[in-house]
Amino acid sequence: MHVAAHIPLRAWIQLFIIFVVLALSSACCFGEESSPFSAPGTLAERGHFKQQDGEALYRAICQGCHMPDASGAHGAGMYPALAANPKLASVMYPAITVLAGRRGMPQFHDSLSDQQVAAVVNYLRSHFGNDYADKLMSDDVAQLRASLLSAGGSR
Repeated sequence: MHVAAHIPLRAWIQLFIIFVVLALSSACCFGEESSPFSAPGTLAERGHFKQQDGEALYRAICQGCHMPDASGAHGAGMYPALAANPKLASVMYPAITVLAGRRGMPQFHDSLSDQQVAAVVNYLRSHFGNDYADKLMSDDVAQLRASLLSAGGSR
C-alpha cells in the first residue's frame, strides 16, 4: 500500500500552504533586485544629517514619502509629487518648505545646515523633470532661516 494514500487531504493542503509560504519568503529575501530605497539618513553631532550632497540627502530623507522618482504618493497621507513641479520655479518655495515644513511635512530647520538645505533644494530643482537653472546659495538659506526665526515661523 502506498504511504501517500494514508495522508488525509487536509494534511496535503497544509503542507502545500507551508511550501508556498516558504518559497515566497525565500524569494523576497534572496532576490537579485535591491530596494529602490536607500538606507535612512544618519544624524551627525548636533543633530544634523551626515549626508552632504543633494542626491544623498534626498535619498536619506525625502524619498521615503515623495518616492525614489519624486512621483509622490497617496494613501495613509498625501505626499505631493516633486517631479515636474511648477511650484519649484521659485527657489524660496522649496527652501521655506524644507526649513519650516508645510502641512503634514516636518520641518528640517534643526536637522539640516544651510549648505545641506541649499544642496537638497538645488538637487530637486535640477532633477526629476525640473530644469530650474538659478541656484539657492547657503547664504540665502542663512538669511531665510534668520527671517523665519524673527517671524516665529521656525525654531
